[in-house]
Amino acid sequence: MAALVKVVKHCTREPHWIALYNGLIQTTLAQQQWGRLLHASLQRHNNGQFPLTKVCCNLIQSIRTIKQPNRTFHHTKVFRSSAQPSEEKVGTFTKIIEAMGFTGPLKYKKWKIKIAALRMYTCCVEKIDYEEFFNKLQIPDTFNSWFLVTQLHVWMCLVRMKQEGRAGKYMCYYIVYAMWEDAEQRGKVMGVNSLILKRSLRTLTEVFYASIFGYDEGILSDDHVLAAAIWRNLFETHCKDPRQLAVMVEYVRKQVQHLDAMSGEDLLLSGEVTWRPLVEPNPQSIVKPVSPVYNDEGL
Repeated sequence: MAALVKVVKHCTREPHWIALYNGLIQTTLAQQQWGRLLHASLQRHNNGQFPLTKVCCNLIQSIRTIKQPNRTFHHTKVFRSSAQPSEEKVGTFTKIIEAMGFTGPLKYKKWKIKIAALRMYTCCVEKIDYEEFFNKLQIPDTFNSWFLVTQLHVWMCLVRMKQEGRAGKYMCYYIVYAMWEDAEQRGKVMGVNSLILKRSLRTLTEVFYASIFGYDEGILSDDHVLAAAIWRNLFETHCKDPRQLAVMVEYVRKQVQHLDAMSGEDLLLSGEVTWRPLVEPNPQSIVKPVSPVYNDEGL
């Protein structure tokens, strides 16, 4: 619903209404601040310093400046050896429709990205040796353990794809969507009661997003913080052998670097990822990832 700001010309007194989409401007300023901003903008317009069309633009910029205090924001990203790509530039129309909750035009077709997201999630569950994880880490072979190992690999894929701009973030949504669909189907196959399954999925949802924050903090910090996150989320505070934590810290670090070396374009079009072994035969080896093969249709 549009919020209307009435601007009255000083010379003709004719009312002009400018519609500003809700979401682009959040009216969180105090009434006195609004009054001062509008008065200053209109005075400058009446003095001929700039046209009326720039009044709202400067007003929006002023609001944005006031609403953004000086503080540091931390985002999950992996430091890459190559130069970081510049932020993707989008037009005004795309910004408007995305502020309204829709997805604007992307670099690649959306159906290709959806298929790639499904493939990437499939790589998280079919290319992982769960039995090796259960034996090496001494965790029980249960549905909950399967989910904890899966969410760790899904998180690493999310970290990688968020580096690919708007298309990567769009792909992240469908990776997580595929994970919940798979978890629900596995629960039904196991014969879990629908009511119990619904409650279990709600609990797993809370566990997943709590783990995301913990892993994000760990990957941006030193090995002690990452080990603590793995101990809380993967081992559920039941690990008593520090060597198991050391193995997992090394595993996560090398997997993130391995995914980071893969081509972003290949990942967006194919979704094919490979995983390093849990225990490296040669820890000093550097494996160059093989580029996936896909056709013109993205299949």
